[in-house]
Amino acid sequence: MLRIHFAPDDLARVRIARAPDPLAETILSLPLLQSRKMGGIALDGWRRRTRQGLRPEMKPLLDLVPGDAGEYVPEAFMHAATATLDDSLDHTWSLPRRQWRADLHATRQLRPAAPRWIHGLHAGEREWSGVVHRTIRRYHDLAVAPYWAQLLATAHTDRTQRALAAADTGVGGLLGTLHPEIHWDSPVLSVPCALSAELELKGRGMVLVPTFFWPRPLVLSDNADPERPLVLRYPIARDLAAYQAVWSAAAPAEPDGALAALLGATRARTLHAAASPAGTAELARRTRTSPATASHHATVLRSAGLLTTERDGSGVRHALTPMGRALLHGHARTGHGGPPDSSAQCHGDERGGDGDRRAGHQ
Repeated sequence: MLRIHFAPDDLARVRIARAPDPLAETILSLPLLQSRKMGGIALDGWRRRTRQGLRPEMKPLLDLVPGDAGEYVPEAFMHAATATLDDSLDHTWSLPRRQWRADLHATRQLRPAAPRWIHGLHAGEREWSGVVHRTIRRYHDLAVAPYWAQLLATAHTDRTQRALAAADTGVGGLLGTLHPEIHWDSPVLSVPCALSAELELKGRGMVLVPTFFWPRPLVLSDNADPERPLVLRYPIARDLAAYQAVWSAAAPAEPDGALAALLGATRARTLHAAASPAGTAELARRTRTSPATASHHATVLRSAGLLTTERDGSGVRHALTPMGRALLHGHARTGHGGPPDSSAQCHGDERGGDGDRRAGHQ
C-alpha cells in the first residue's frame, strides 16, 4: 500500500476535478486495449470494436503505452485536465523542457527497453511529436470519442454524489468512500500499490480525478514539480452494468419524430447532444455537423430558453436549461427519446477475468 499522510492544510486543499481529461483517458485506454487482464469481460465489446478499427499508423501508440499494468504511463500526457482533446494536446506540447526531461528520466528507469523513438519524442524531435499528435487524434476518434458524452454524464453524476458525501460526512468521509480498495484512517489515506511506501503531502493537497479507462486507483506525483497537488485517479465504473451504460451511447441518439418535427432534425440532435454539457466543437462532433452549424443551432435553442451558454476558459460550455431538459426527457419517457441523462505512479496489482495478477509500480 501507498500511505499518504495529510496535514490539516491538505484536507482543505482536496478538490474533485470537474470531469475526466480526454487525453489522459485516451492514453489510459491503450493498456486496456492490449490486455484482457485489465478490465476483464466488461471491456470485451469495446476491445473488439476498437481493434477492428485500428490502422497500421496507430502502432506507435501501442509502443508508447504498452499493455502491461506494470509499465510506466508517460506523465507528459496525463497533466492537462482540460475539456477538449485539442486543448489537452496543446497543453502537453507546451510543457516546459524540464517536465519532458523528468518524464524521460522516469522512462529510462522504468522502461529501459522502450523504443528509441520515444526518447526522441521526449527530447523534442518534431518528427515524432507530429506522428504522436496525429495518431492520438485518430485513435481518440475511434476508441474514446464515440462514448464521451455518456462518459461525461457518468462522471458528472459521480461528482455530484461525491460533493454531497463531503457535505454530509466531511472530507474524511469523501476520501473513505472513493473506492473499496482505498482506505481512510485519519490522517492517512491508503491506496493500493505494488510497493509499500509513505508519502507526506506537506500542504500541497490532492486532486481527485474521475477516470473511466482505468479499472483501479492510480496515483500520479509530479517529478518535475513536487509542490504540485498529488493526483489520485479513481474509477467511476466498477461493474459490468456501469460500463454497459456508457457503451450504449456509442451511436448518436436519433430524435423522435415529434421532437424533430417541432425543432427540426439537426436542432433536435443538438438538444440531445447537450444533455451532457459540452463546448461547441464537442456538440459538432456529437451531431456530426460543423462547429459553425452547431453554434448556430445552439444559439437558436438558447434564444428559445432550452440551452444556456457560459464562458469556460477560452471557449464556451452549452448545457440544457430545466425547460430544455423537461422537453427532452418528456419525449424520452414516452419511449421516443435516446438514452437518459513526470511522476511516480502507483496502482494496485491487476486481477483480470482469469485471475492472473500483474504488479503495479511506483
